[in-house]
Amino acid sequence: MKETLNVGVIGLGNRGSNLLENCILPQPGVKVVAVCDCYDDRREKGVKLVTDAGQPTPFSTADYREILAKPEVDAVVIMASWESHLNLACEAMRAGKYTAVEVAGAYSVEDCWKLVRTHEETGVECMMLENCCFGRDELMVLNMVRKGVFGEIVHCQGGYRHDLREEVSFGRENRHYRFRNYLNRNCENYPTHEIGPIANVLDINRGNRMLTLTSMASKSAGLHEYLMREKGPEYDATNMHFAQGDVVTTMIKCARGETICITLDTTLPRAYSRAFHVQGTKGMYMEDNKSIFIDGKDNEFDYKWNERWNSVEEYREEYDHPLWKQFQEDGVRGGHGGMDWLVFHSFFNAAKAGAHAPIDVYDAATWMSLSTLSEQSISLGSMPVAIPDFTNGKWMERAPWEP
Repeated sequence: MKETLNVGVIGLGNRGSNLLENCILPQPGVKVVAVCDCYDDRREKGVKLVTDAGQPTPFSTADYREILAKPEVDAVVIMASWESHLNLACEAMRAGKYTAVEVAGAYSVEDCWKLVRTHEETGVECMMLENCCFGRDELMVLNMVRKGVFGEIVHCQGGYRHDLREEVSFGRENRHYRFRNYLNRNCENYPTHEIGPIANVLDINRGNRMLTLTSMASKSAGLHEYLMREKGPEYDATNMHFAQGDVVTTMIKCARGETICITLDTTLPRAYSRAFHVQGTKGMYMEDNKSIFIDGKDNEFDYKWNERWNSVEEYREEYDHPLWKQFQEDGVRGGHGGMDWLVFHSFFNAAKAGAHAPIDVYDAATWMSLSTLSEQSISLGSMPVAIPDFTNGKWMERAPWEP
């Protein structure tokens, strides 16, 4: 096991620089030896973050291939634009670098197969950095599911419900890729926050798999109204037609019979929510009101459930996941309530040991494929679309996921 991991970072936008500062550089035994971004100011910021952390000045380049060619680089973290994730990940694996790739949706099924085939041909690991799989409530619910608290799981829901109107509308000024995606695509464009924790609950790719989906998109109205208010009718984008529907709903059927509903809702005014919801034969968990309903205990509150909101805390001591119990003792750090730190800690530990990626290429391909498959379904009038088995049958024998 390596004591020190030499890391190259590709992509230093807002998310990339934040993670570099708060979740990569502070990790024990991690040395950032190279940074890459196509913009000069972002590279300069990345170099400064590294040196401010007390590490030597890293190699800096606008060409990621120069990082991949460096023999001293053990692992790379890819945090560039959505469109580039899978091709960069494949090139990194072919260069022999243990690879981490930030979350996104895929642009074609073939790209997902390319990710899987590259891993299988090279034997090099690639991990998707799906931080929501490491959320405290998500892991507590997973622990409760595995202890049978909710009985047999029948249905799950999730969402990426986040007001991104400012980020999308000012995308060109801020050099953010969401603008061009919302302008040209209509799909579940950011599925992994929702589907990752659900996939773990339902043993997707590990004893179960997703079979088919159907997606429906609402009209696109939110961005136009926001731009009219913020920039006025003379601004060119105000009168552009954004292809992306304001609300996209995707239904999925699984091999064991469970159903999943995920929702993208990012261009209307709303409160943030990932809408994580797990329902079984003995009870249910609901994120939006932080509550747990147990059959035989909570039935009298079925018409006055607001009196039981926030009941999650009653279960924390018994069912908090061991990973989070230790994290609480050590001191929670990193963004998004600590789950950013945990997903990077998991990646770096696996990379140092040369171990199998905790969230591997089969998970990444399956979860990311939902974007392009939902795009197909919407374009076909919400027709059902088959979800490929990227494991090629290995899902029947793979062990359950462990954080």
